[in-house]
Amino acid sequence: MPKDTSIKSVLIIGSGPIVIGQACEFDYAGSQSARSIREEGIEVILINSNPATIMTDPSMADHIYLKPLTTKSIIEILKEHPQIDAVLPTMGGQTALNLCLEAEEKGIWSDFNVRMIGVDINAINITEDRDQFKDLLKRINVPTAPAEICTSYLRGKEIAQEFGFPLVIRPSFTLGGTGASIVYKPEDFDRLLTQGLEASPIHEVLIDKALMGWKEYELELLRDKNDNVVIICSIENMDPMGIHTGDSITVAPAMTLSDRTFQKLRDYAILMMRSIGNFAGGCNVQFAVSPDEKEDIVAIEINPRVSRSSALASKATGYPIAKIASKLALGYNLDELSNQITKSTSALFEPTLDYVIVKIPRWNFDKFEGSDRTLGLQMKSVGEVMGIGRSFQEALHKATQSLEIKRNGLGADGKGYTNYEQIIEKLTYASWDRVFVIYDAIAMGIPLSRIHEITKIDMWFLKQYEELYILEKEIASYKISDLPKELLLEAKQKGFADRQIAHMTGCLESEVHALRTEMNINRVFKLVDTCAAEFKAKTPYYYSTFEAEIETADGKRFVDNESVVTDKKKIVVLGSGPNRIGQGIEFDYSCVHGVLAAKECGYETIMINCNPETVSTDFDTADKLYFEPVFWEHIYDIIQHEKPEGVIVQLGGQTALKLAEKLSKYGIKIIGTSFDALDLAEDRGRFSDLLTELEIPFPKFGIAESADEASKLADSLDFPLLVRPSYVLGGQGMKIVINKQELEEHVIDLLKSIPGNKLLLDHYLDGAIEAEADAICDADGNVYIIGIMEHIEPCGVHSGDSNATLPPFNLGEFVMQQIKDHTHKIAKALKTVGLINIQFAIKNDTVYIIEANPRASRTVPFIAKAYGEPYVNYATKVMLGHSKVTDFDFNPQLKGYAIKQPVFSFSKFPNVNKALGPEMKSTGESILFIEDLKDDQFYELYSRRKMYLSK
Repeated sequence: MPKDTSIKSVLIIGSGPIVIGQACEFDYAGSQSARSIREEGIEVILINSNPATIMTDPSMADHIYLKPLTTKSIIEILKEHPQIDAVLPTMGGQTALNLCLEAEEKGIWSDFNVRMIGVDINAINITEDRDQFKDLLKRINVPTAPAEICTSYLRGKEIAQEFGFPLVIRPSFTLGGTGASIVYKPEDFDRLLTQGLEASPIHEVLIDKALMGWKEYELELLRDKNDNVVIICSIENMDPMGIHTGDSITVAPAMTLSDRTFQKLRDYAILMMRSIGNFAGGCNVQFAVSPDEKEDIVAIEINPRVSRSSALASKATGYPIAKIASKLALGYNLDELSNQITKSTSALFEPTLDYVIVKIPRWNFDKFEGSDRTLGLQMKSVGEVMGIGRSFQEALHKATQSLEIKRNGLGADGKGYTNYEQIIEKLTYASWDRVFVIYDAIAMGIPLSRIHEITKIDMWFLKQYEELYILEKEIASYKISDLPKELLLEAKQKGFADRQIAHMTGCLESEVHALRTEMNINRVFKLVDTCAAEFKAKTPYYYSTFEAEIETADGKRFVDNESVVTDKKKIVVLGSGPNRIGQGIEFDYSCVHGVLAAKECGYETIMINCNPETVSTDFDTADKLYFEPVFWEHIYDIIQHEKPEGVIVQLGGQTALKLAEKLSKYGIKIIGTSFDALDLAEDRGRFSDLLTELEIPFPKFGIAESADEASKLADSLDFPLLVRPSYVLGGQGMKIVINKQELEEHVIDLLKSIPGNKLLLDHYLDGAIEAEADAICDADGNVYIIGIMEHIEPCGVHSGDSNATLPPFNLGEFVMQQIKDHTHKIAKALKTVGLINIQFAIKNDTVYIIEANPRASRTVPFIAKAYGEPYVNYATKVMLGHSKVTDFDFNPQLKGYAIKQPVFSFSKFPNVNKALGPEMKSTGESILFIEDLKDDQFYELYSRRKMYLSK
């Protein structure tokens, strides 16, 4: 059945600010969906309150509304656009589904004659209401765990008595496992039941018998109006039941499942999808399987929308689920659509993987002091990485190298745990670093059977770990000079980094790289093409691996590299790696715009990134995508292969910036601001000398490398002091201290966690106003300030956690002129080419410099959305030397004020101190437009500005 021609205009609902449990995977889904629908000549109207997203970019839809996700906003949009025929709520996570339900209950859709596509109300209700879902599974004979619905405290006590412990409490209508818990002991039950009932918007929980230690699997499905169903991907959780799938290490395709059971899972998943309603779109189904020969199956849940796993499955297979799901919602059938990567096969073909995918979550517990770091049913991770390899071991290593937590992979870096009690405890109470602890346990000699008994992780995975450790021990018995070629090749094929091999053999990383170059053990690149190379791919992307040489009959030896290098001028853009607090989706926004601008300038664009949730890792954003760790060795090998004109580092946050020194050392051109200028801004001593020379005031400061030096410095600087390590993002480790005891404690703590780092001690300007400016500067020294923002909270709250207004609301002309003058002077003095962000503290009408960052900042997307100007596009063209600042016709449009409002995920960490200070804690942000300062929302923010300030 072809497209439904009655649909002329579609409303897409986004997912709002990023919170734990709902991150930028929905920006990826929404962006793909909007493009997919517009390809059909259908008008797209989009609502989302998150300014850092690609989906809210003017080019993405015909009309974009940066409004709060409320039914009030929906009514305003429907009044403005009476032509809207349909609403697609499946691309915006739980937020969009819940809003859609609320609008349905209030009769809004019927009032405006709008129908829902991609899902139906019935499906949402059945899958979200735990009771209805349980009844449905009973009716269609799909096994479930013993479970009862509970809407009162008393009923809960009765169920617990009937089932016995351990139990699982799951609230209805929540996302990311909010309010869910495992109850092991009767004494914890009352508290956790109350918590679950309060978390559910309908005051309802499902209490079920805990299937602890069972294996967990997910299937991603697509279904069309004709009831054709395809399974896009099977995903196995390495962690057993009891850990939220968003916090689990997951593997695709499923590794330890018998074919018989896999076929059963397929049948159940298809039956479940067909039973929840008559709709066309995407679906995610989760199952538990008993870890014995019987492989009993229990259905856990079904989500009738694209999910976090859909983004992972799309990137893992090369099959763009959101894009195809949107076409199906418009009435197409799967057999009428082509595969987006091959362009020659049907979308009805199920993808085939000839590689292995490993996803590892990224946590930020260091931002939540005193938080419970064990993993359970409530999701706590803020992002994720994905590794692609020819084996599980290679993919696992690449994923661990992508995490950016100062580890080079599993083991072989001297950073493992060596305390027996600590290892056992971390295995028993699933810890965020369990992926490394398993390796440490094997290295200590703890038997696999014992590790399996504690963790219930399948023996197959543990044996894979053991093989890696055995190989490490073998390599460690050699020196680099006598390391056999076959051992080095095996280590590289299993994902060990050059740094790890250097650690094993006691030499330098560069020596390992030189040896493998000499032995012709070079990285080769393979395609992700959905069809295991059966058909030619038109828009493929690549991952790296190592292969033994093939010898032909005539004695010719070669390795098969599928990445063909063109003779076009190329630019590499380094991505920002996993989402985390301090470096989120806003840097992906900048990377995507950098790629698009470089394309406009006639370059072949190459993207390197490892985050499966993002638009930058979409198969058709850049001309070539390398889905690889943003890790020196991988980047260097890609650059050697592609030989680009240069590399853009200033769009990918601290991740990309940290690699600038190495790139510069190896003679690789950095596009835009030079490494020396980047280093000058980071090196507090050099930067202060520059400010002194420019006669620009800054708070008194000093540099210390020990607690003793810090104590002496404090005598001349005066308390309160702001203490921070150098070269960090998101205010990591920053604290305001008010006496010598606090100073000593914090310095010792910092030097323990970041050894060898220089610490900066600044005199803290108590009660100052904070402001920041973003600007674009070209090689000729032309500077254009794109925006100046004033923080509503006082100085001392990290800029990422502050409510901030554009333009400023309370700064006089004299102060504004100082900000402009300082920005111009600093941008020129740093020889900035591209973007720069400068932060100021204002006290007694004097503007002091806090810091300058010659790179894209968190606020650039916000300013671009508020003013309706493509600033990253302009800045990239300036970096490439394609344009000067004076070439652009700047015309910012903003009536009134735009307010950046941070969003926190404290609900995941109930016992954590919620006070705000110099270390960033927010996970996302929204944008609020107000006409004037009399607006009630501004008044409320201003009156609460000092409420959470912590010293």
